[in-house]
Amino acid sequence: MHVWTIANQKGGVGKTTTTVALAGLLQQRGQRVLCIDIDPHASLTFYFGIDAEGLQATAYDVFAMGKHVDKETTVKAIVSTEHDHLDVMPACMALATLDRKLGTQGGMGLVLQRALAFVEHRYDYVLIDVPPVLGVLMVNALACCERVLIPVQTEPLALKGLERMMRTLALIQKSRGQAHQYTIIPTLYDKRTRASLDTYKKLAQRYGKSVWNGMIPIDTKFRDASNEQLPPSMFAPQSRGVLAYQTLLTHLQQLHL
Repeated sequence: MHVWTIANQKGGVGKTTTTVALAGLLQQRGQRVLCIDIDPHASLTFYFGIDAEGLQATAYDVFAMGKHVDKETTVKAIVSTEHDHLDVMPACMALATLDRKLGTQGGMGLVLQRALAFVEHRYDYVLIDVPPVLGVLMVNALACCERVLIPVQTEPLALKGLERMMRTLALIQKSRGQAHQYTIIPTLYDKRTRASLDTYKKLAQRYGKSVWNGMIPIDTKFRDASNEQLPPSMFAPQSRGVLAYQTLLTHLQQLHL
C-alpha cells in the first residue's frame, strides 16, 4: 500500500484538486484508493457530496481514539463513493479542536499510521489531504507516508509557503530519523503571465530534481468537475489539466519501480 500525503503550508495551491485528480486516475488504472480528508475545512469531503455531520464516524473519531485507535472505528469512518474502489475518510469541523484537546497527549503523532495498519490489505493507494497548518494533523500525515506531494502555485508568494513546508519536513525528519521523499508540483500555471514563468524557473533553480518537470495548468474544467462532484478525469478526460495529472501520475508511479 502506497501512502501519499498532499501538503503545503499555504492554502489555495491546489491540494484538494491534486488529491481528487490523482485518486480518480488511480481508480481508472485499476487501483483501490482511499482518500483521507484531515482538513477541518473538509473540501475533499464536500467534493464527493458527503455530509460528515450525519455519519457514524469521521476522521475526527479516529483521532479522538488516540493511541487506542482500533479497527472498528477506522472502518466505520470510511465511506464508499459511487465510484468502485474509491473510498473516502471524511473530515468534519471538530478536527480544528484536536490540537487544543489532544495535542499534549502522548502517542498522538502516530494515530493515522496505526489506523492505516488495520486497512492496508484493502487499498493499493492512500492519499491524504492535509490542512495548511503545522499541528497534530499534519504531523500524523507526514509520519505515515512514503512520499509527500507539495503542490505549489506558480506565483511569487507561494514560494514563502514552500519554504515553511521545507522547514517542517526538516523538523519531522529529525524526530523520524529519516528523510521524506517529496515531489514539488507546480500548479495553477499560466504561461501567459510573467509571474508563472519566473516562479517556475525559481522552483527549478532552488529545488532541482525535487520539482516535477511538468506543471498543472489553470483549467476551468477542474471547477466544473467539482460542481458535478466528479474526479476531473471522469468529467473531462481530455482536458489539459487532466492530461497534465496523467503525466504526473505516471512519473510518480515510476518512482516506485
